[in-house]
Amino acid sequence: MNAPGDGGVEPTLRDRLSGLSRAELGGLVALVAITVGGAGLWYARSLPRPVEVRAATALPAPAASATSSPDVVPILVDVAGWVRRPGVYEFHDGDRVIDAIEAAGGARPGAALDALNLAAPLADGTQILVPRRQASGPVGSVGSGATPSKVNINAASATELEALPGVGEVIAQRIVDYRTANGPFGSVDDLLDVSGIGEVTLENIRDLVTV
Repeated sequence: MNAPGDGGVEPTLRDRLSGLSRAELGGLVALVAITVGGAGLWYARSLPRPVEVRAATALPAPAASATSSPDVVPILVDVAGWVRRPGVYEFHDGDRVIDAIEAAGGARPGAALDALNLAAPLADGTQILVPRRQASGPVGSVGSGATPSKVNINAASATELEALPGVGEVIAQRIVDYRTANGPFGSVDDLLDVSGIGEVTLENIRDLVTV
C-alpha cells in the first residue's frame, strides 16, 4: 500500500473536476448534455413508426343509365296454313308477316300470298294463316255444273288428299301411313285418329270425303 503523498496514486474524477475552472466545467456539462440528447434522439428515430390505417371509403355505385334499354319481350306467333313448317315461332318487335312466313320455311307452291299484308307488323299471341289458292273448280269435280265427287280416304293418294282444305302435305302422308298400318278407315270420323287432324279440320272436309 502506497503512503500518502506518494506520486503513484492516480487522481480521482472528483479531483479532476475540482481542478477545472467554471468555464471548463460549464463546457463539459454542455458537452455531456449534447451527447446524451443526441443519443436519445437517435434512439427515438430508430424505433418503428406506427403506420396510419385509413378506412377505405366505398365508392358510390354508378347510377343506372336513364337511357338503358328495357328488357326485350319476345313475340310469339302461330304460323299456320300453306307453309312448309307450321308452328309457333318467336320474333322481336319490328318483325313483319313476311318474316314469319320465312321462319316457317316459306310458303308452299300455290299459296295465296296476295291475300295477306306481308308488310304488316307482328303482334304477340296472333296467328298468321297462309291460305292456299283455290282451284278453278271444286275438289273432285268432273266438269262445269257437275256434282263434285267425294274423295275416298281409303283409296286416294297423298296428292289427292293434299288438295282437301286444311290438309297439307304432312297430314296427307299421315293419312296414307295410318291407312297402311291399320287398314281401311271404317268411317270418316276415324280420321280423328290421325295425328294433326282435329274436330275443326274434320268438319271442314266431312262433306268432301267418303269411305
